[in-house]
Amino acid sequence: MVPPPAVHGGSPPNSQYIQQFLSSVLSQRGPSALPYTEDVKWLIRQHLVSLSESYPSLQPKTATYTHNDGRTVNLLQADGTIPMLFHGVTYNIPVALWLMESYPRHPPLVYVNPTRDMIIKRPHPFVNPSGLVSTPYLQNWVYPSSNLLDLARDLSHYFGRDPPLYSQRRPSPNPSPNSNFTPPGTGSVAISRPAIPPRSYPQSPYGGGSGGSGRIPPPSPQRPGVGTDDPTEVFKRNAVNKIVESCHSDIGALRKRREEEMEGWFSAQAVLRQREEQLGRGVREMQDEKEGLEQQLQMVLMNTDVLEGWLRENEEKLLNSRNVDIDDAFQPCDVLSKQMIECTASDLAIEDVIYALDKAVQEGSIPFDQYLRNVRSLSREQFFHRATTSKVRAAQMQAQVNSMAARASQYAV
Repeated sequence: MVPPPAVHGGSPPNSQYIQQFLSSVLSQRGPSALPYTEDVKWLIRQHLVSLSESYPSLQPKTATYTHNDGRTVNLLQADGTIPMLFHGVTYNIPVALWLMESYPRHPPLVYVNPTRDMIIKRPHPFVNPSGLVSTPYLQNWVYPSSNLLDLARDLSHYFGRDPPLYSQRRPSPNPSPNSNFTPPGTGSVAISRPAIPPRSYPQSPYGGGSGGSGRIPPPSPQRPGVGTDDPTEVFKRNAVNKIVESCHSDIGALRKRREEEMEGWFSAQAVLRQREEQLGRGVREMQDEKEGLEQQLQMVLMNTDVLEGWLRENEEKLLNSRNVDIDDAFQPCDVLSKQMIECTASDLAIEDVIYALDKAVQEGSIPFDQYLRNVRSLSREQFFHRATTSKVRAAQMQAQVNSMAARASQYAV
């Protein structure tokens, strides 16, 4: 399955088609679904869109990949060419980027895809004879910072320094005086500089070299020594490669250590946030407790004032307590209290009388009909005393609330 054809004359429509294609294939469910986890599909889509916008020659599509054990799976692939700059001329190297099942947590598989007129350079520091590419960027792939766009730039850089493909020149069956001449002694096949593949690919955004002929002309007598490698240049190139690989390795190790440190800091930050929430709850609970204690303190102060006032009013009575009659030791402070004492005393007295009548009727001291008349009369009187007691108690509670409110306003001022 491939995306819709590119719309020439502008990149936004092509980018829109690619986005629609990726959204369609990544949202499929069932047996035809791609084998990528749901939590990274958005990142895969972003990587492929960014790659196609910067390198229009690399178009995403789905294709069947066969593993070494014979298993086949439907995967996403970026197929096309990567431009490289060699000796001041831009060439296109055909490649295929396979996004494996574990992508983007693991790097993709990159293969150079030579045509029938091209061969792979042997030996090559980053491409094996089967066409598999292995650069420091792929070896030091770090999730989630590594992406396809940076990989394409890295491949263009390394391919420009040491091209992996060369064109294979065959003798023309009908030579003409204007055709390219192969020097004597070169044999039927000669190796020239890197070539653009003859098959059709999207045009490189960096422009084509050699007038877009698809093949690089052989060295001319005015540029001797191009086909041979100077030992000094080879030594410099190998030294630079070693330095670059060492830098990539050091950067990968440093990035890994920094990511581990960042994970530790994130964990510490989560613990600190949890402790902050606990401290916030503790502070709120302490504030509520403080408010409750302040209210209790106000109640204690008001009760203290009431007791001190009562002591001042009854100080002389306390001094003369030996000469005071027991009935006059306690006096009600107001009319409601006096009425409460009288009603309560009458209620308890009637209760005692009814108890005595119960004993008397059990012993047979009084007739039963007289017992019923006396209990009925006493119960009626007791009911009125209890009703009066309830009303007095309600009036006292209302008066106490009004007094507390007045005292609280004084303390508040």
